[in-house]
Amino acid sequence: MAQAQPVRTTPQPDPGEAYLLPGETYTSISHTIGDVPLVALNKTPKGWFVGFTVSFILLMVFLVSVTWLFMKGVGIWGINIPVGWGMDIINFVWWIGIGHAGTLISAILLLLNQGWRNSINRFAEAMTLFAVACAGQYPILHLGRPWLFYWLFPYPNTLGMWPNFRSPLDWDVFAISTYASVSLVFWLVGLIPDFATLRDRSEHPLVKRIYGFVALGWRGSARHWHRYEMASLLLAGLSTPLVVSVHSIISLDFAVSQVPGWQVTVFPPYFVAGAVFAGFAMVLLLMIPVRHFYGFQSYITVRHLDVMAKVMLATGMIVVYGYFMEVWSSLYSGNIYEEYLLYNRLNGPSAIAYYGLLFCNAIAIQPLWFKRVRQNVPALMVISVIISIGMWLERYVIIVISLERDFLPSSWEKYMPTVWDWSLYLGTVGLFFTLIFVFIRVLPMINIFEMRMFQYQETVRLHLKAHPEHEESGHESLTSHSHGASAD
Repeated sequence: MAQAQPVRTTPQPDPGEAYLLPGETYTSISHTIGDVPLVALNKTPKGWFVGFTVSFILLMVFLVSVTWLFMKGVGIWGINIPVGWGMDIINFVWWIGIGHAGTLISAILLLLNQGWRNSINRFAEAMTLFAVACAGQYPILHLGRPWLFYWLFPYPNTLGMWPNFRSPLDWDVFAISTYASVSLVFWLVGLIPDFATLRDRSEHPLVKRIYGFVALGWRGSARHWHRYEMASLLLAGLSTPLVVSVHSIISLDFAVSQVPGWQVTVFPPYFVAGAVFAGFAMVLLLMIPVRHFYGFQSYITVRHLDVMAKVMLATGMIVVYGYFMEVWSSLYSGNIYEEYLLYNRLNGPSAIAYYGLLFCNAIAIQPLWFKRVRQNVPALMVISVIISIGMWLERYVIIVISLERDFLPSSWEKYMPTVWDWSLYLGTVGLFFTLIFVFIRVLPMINIFEMRMFQYQETVRLHLKAHPEHEESGHESLTSHSHGASAD
């Protein structure tokens, strides 16, 4: 009597190990993600209106602060003779750092063929653009005559005034403008197939016409996909050095000076690692609530949070290494000014900020060594908030403590931010979150067509795991689908 053959079933992935939970199809992906911007305004979650209202109020605070600044000048800030760089530059470097995770997720992970980026790259790219928009306000407002900011560009003029290319301010202009331009083009190119999806699914004539216009005639043909993939790879290759160069250039704003504590060669890699560290913390800080309120647990899984936490831990340990190198440089240099800077950080009037950054950036991240913590959503939320605070304190320590007590004791003076310093900072936070809420409302937060492709790849992978005898044909099917059928 023949024995019954066991039925081979497709293995189901562990929710803690999957980048896409089972049960998702092309249709469910398009509906779940695409319905968010297409839904009528009266069906939008109430939480969106609450968040947008708070953000918009803070944006109005930003407009009031800038208006008063234009009327009175930079004297309304707390800057003084030794501390010519205050909250303005602190917030500038902080915002630029936040903008680094998006380009890293989009460009570098695309070149490395990391599929887990598909669920978070769109949101991270938007966060990059909005953070750079906030950062770009500060150098202009710090000029004193911000309406003449265009003098920083080498345009033909009859005034005989040309930019000083030895000035770090000019380096910032070119670095930020290039970074923002390439990131914007990369983001818009990635949106084109999803614009076409929203165009085809929209029922309102005006909305259909708007999405059709920005879709640039996309029809999903093989020629369109070929050109899209080539453009994406070229922009990714162009964006990759920008991730390293932009914050390296900003670190040179400090390193070219004679101020103690700024003349360390570790600054460029230290700043880049800190930027990615702060950027991933902000991605988690934003994605976790969005994942919860919009029901995206199938697309932004616990596995995504785990991988982002690992990147955050790795870059955080590089930042901790930078802290040790700063201490070592001060002690080994034999320079009395460097040694006093270390003493001032540990015992000076702003020592609490130094101990705070050590706790936030060095101690608070140590639980991330454990998988249970990396996959615990509330714990990640708390750690991300602590890291964001710690990275702001790091910029405060680097700028303010180094300038409060410089070479001449007769010029020492305590730096105290004014209400206008804080209102401008809160105002840029309002600008950032206002743009985030508008983005959530009108554009797909997750890349629809890349999630479709990833869903197909996961289906083939699970099928081959259950039926290894189909491995050769499965790989051929996957290759042909990657180059052709994904046009659907």
